[in-house]
Amino acid sequence: MHNFPTRFAFLPSQFRFGSGSLVVALSVSGATPFPNREFAIYNRDFRYMDTAHIAELLEPFLRPTPDTNSCHSEPSQRLGEEPAVLSPAQLQSISTYIDILLRWNARINLTAIRDPKDIITRHFGESLFAARHLFPLSSSVSSASSVSSVVKGAEVGVGAAVTVADLGSGAGFPGLPIKLWAPHLSLTLVESNHKKAAFLREVTRALTLTDVNIQNTRAETLPPIDYDVVTLRAVERFEAILPTAAALVAPAGRLALLISSAQQAPARSALPHLTWSDPTPIPQSRSRILLVARRPS
Repeated sequence: MHNFPTRFAFLPSQFRFGSGSLVVALSVSGATPFPNREFAIYNRDFRYMDTAHIAELLEPFLRPTPDTNSCHSEPSQRLGEEPAVLSPAQLQSISTYIDILLRWNARINLTAIRDPKDIITRHFGESLFAARHLFPLSSSVSSASSVSSVVKGAEVGVGAAVTVADLGSGAGFPGLPIKLWAPHLSLTLVESNHKKAAFLREVTRALTLTDVNIQNTRAETLPPIDYDVVTLRAVERFEAILPTAAALVAPAGRLALLISSAQQAPARSALPHLTWSDPTPIPQSRSRILLVARRPS
């Protein structure tokens, strides 16, 4: 018998799933994130990955990088600056998030990435890399109590309504990690798939996040609201959604794209009225970049 929470009774069956060995568990309490299902799937390898290991895997994405883009209003990150260090609470939230993601992913297709280590680096790492660039003054030490955040070229108080919309949020990337990085943000997650929207609600509740608005609709049908930052990552019909995304950006606001380098030219061509930054390569990737554009004031 494995040392799992007592509210589960376990069947002896095991099978290989990705690179980890999984155990299928029958719930006796009904306390499971699956609607109308009474079982959960736990990855036996992942339960040994503590928050220190998560921090180690994320460290390359939190290192400072020099920023020479003239269109960025954020202060340039200086060589020699210390990497950001996530707080124990942030790391625990990421651990909880991954646990929920693995269990839901066994029933609905949230991500094709199944290995927990790859989920950390490719999903959380990339999302937190974007968060650090977009909100450089929000760190693990200062995000919850920081006195300011750089938005629209000026410093505004944490109490100000700094709004972020993540279009086609899917499993919550990059929107929810950005919220964990900068809790003061007002976040809107836009996801048209009902099951994925249900997952986003479950994660938001489990992490006790506030000021998160989940819109179970298509981006094209959103009310005409301007957001300070609009993010896109791994969305379908990428070029078709770009004009919709740009229309949601407030004057002097930013559109942040986590894309492959091959998508850079189509993005610039589709939105020539925006002021584009130079691409920032994402660590541990051959082709992934962060590309930021600013809407004129």
